[in-house]
Amino acid sequence: MEGLRYSVADKLAVAELLDELGVDYIEGGWPGALPSDTEFFARAAEEVNFKHAKLVAFGMTRRAGNTAADDPGFAALLDSRAPAICLVAKSDVRHVERALRTTPEENLAMITDSVRTGRELGREMFIDCEHFFDGFRHDPDYATLVVRTALEAGAEAVVLCDTNGGSIPADITAAVTDLRDRLAPDLPPERVRLGMHAQNDTGCAVANTIAAVQAGVMHVQGTANGYGERPGNANLFTVIANLETKLGLRVLPDGCLEKMTRISHAVAEIANMTPDEHAPYTGHAAFAHKAGIHASAIKADPALYNHIDPAAVGNDMRILVTEMAGRASVELKSRELGVDLSGDKGALDRITKRVKELEAKGWSFEAADASFELLVRDEVSGGLPRPFTLDTYRVIVDHDPEGATVAEATVRLHVHGEPGEAPERCIATAQGNGPVNALDAALRSALAARHPRLAQLSLSDFKVRILAGSTGTEAVTRVLITMGDGESEWTTVGVAPNLIEASWNALAEGLAYGLNRR
Repeated sequence: MEGLRYSVADKLAVAELLDELGVDYIEGGWPGALPSDTEFFARAAEEVNFKHAKLVAFGMTRRAGNTAADDPGFAALLDSRAPAICLVAKSDVRHVERALRTTPEENLAMITDSVRTGRELGREMFIDCEHFFDGFRHDPDYATLVVRTALEAGAEAVVLCDTNGGSIPADITAAVTDLRDRLAPDLPPERVRLGMHAQNDTGCAVANTIAAVQAGVMHVQGTANGYGERPGNANLFTVIANLETKLGLRVLPDGCLEKMTRISHAVAEIANMTPDEHAPYTGHAAFAHKAGIHASAIKADPALYNHIDPAAVGNDMRILVTEMAGRASVELKSRELGVDLSGDKGALDRITKRVKELEAKGWSFEAADASFELLVRDEVSGGLPRPFTLDTYRVIVDHDPEGATVAEATVRLHVHGEPGEAPERCIATAQGNGPVNALDAALRSALAARHPRLAQLSLSDFKVRILAGSTGTEAVTRVLITMGDGESEWTTVGVAPNLIEASWNALAEGLAYGLNRR
């Protein structure tokens, strides 16, 4: 995938996660062709004890005019000590003649020799039929002959590859059905073990994979989170969840499906990628509901608006509070945060009205649960204890003739301690690389003596957005700030015509929320 590069340690970590998920085979790379892949297999053989999966070395059939026993590339695959080998082979006669520059007959001999040699040496052998669907459309007889040759040579499965990713589900269904009919006269059904490898260039990789399984394919390839060349590969997690929950096929060991969301996010972290919030099944938003009519139905029965139980894949249902929220949304979201409003209709009405008013002015609570919780608790219990009350703040930004910029902030606060203690008036000044950083530093300086837990809180994300309908330097600004304490994270929102004021609102709420966490 463009922009993604795993170290060997990263690949080992991903492989262990996939083994924990319960997949059958993990293709680890091309030993002999890439030094890092050679190192991966060497280290995996010594350092990793797979509980379920078998490691697969990827490579190519022996070269034209050679034998598998004498081919250096094939020898590197054997030296990897992987118990299974997957060989890419040409199944489109145009690629055989123009890319390999050999004859169709020699291509078949390369497949037969390579598969048989691997089998004789005790390896499970798979064949990836590169560009199969394009080749099948161009010359179905030769593409079928390639598949039959690999199966007769002893391949565990022959994988049909949509290498260019240009197919749609109807193409896959028709081709797999036709291929199986063509193979039936010569091979018993138990030997027609076909696989599917789908690229996502049409956005149909997962759908194409499911269509292939429904047409009789028994072996499925995919990548974690769909990471792969161009738009990617079939997302392994989406495919597995569909096979298990929609087709009723048990493809993972018992108890593994509910690990999927955690493993998906862990792989994203290793890849230094932000987890896709909108990914099916594993995304943070996969079971999130914002419309009031949805929330009303969910209050009666969550199954009415969830296509599966989110817990089945290790995810959670979430209620989002927005300007679309009705009383049911607010009640369910409050309950999710630990506040039961079912017996307080007055508070529920006030909170719903307040949310709608603030959302109309630009606040966004669907991404700021902490701000919503502070609002709710202000209404029902007098609010969480606030660690300080603001008197004034001031920010100065200096830009010298040499181009250096320094921001300095001064805050005047009444700092509150334990209940019953008199507030202490504090003045603190600090510098930062920008006005918000300076405000954060000054605020922390003023609070540190009475609130030592502040040292555990760190700012992890800062987002600024100019609201629709407002332009230029007088535009209304929304700021979202995410903080964490090493165990969890929370987000607060601030809105104001002034960027500094919006940032202060979000920052002050984030610290207040964090200091109240126990």
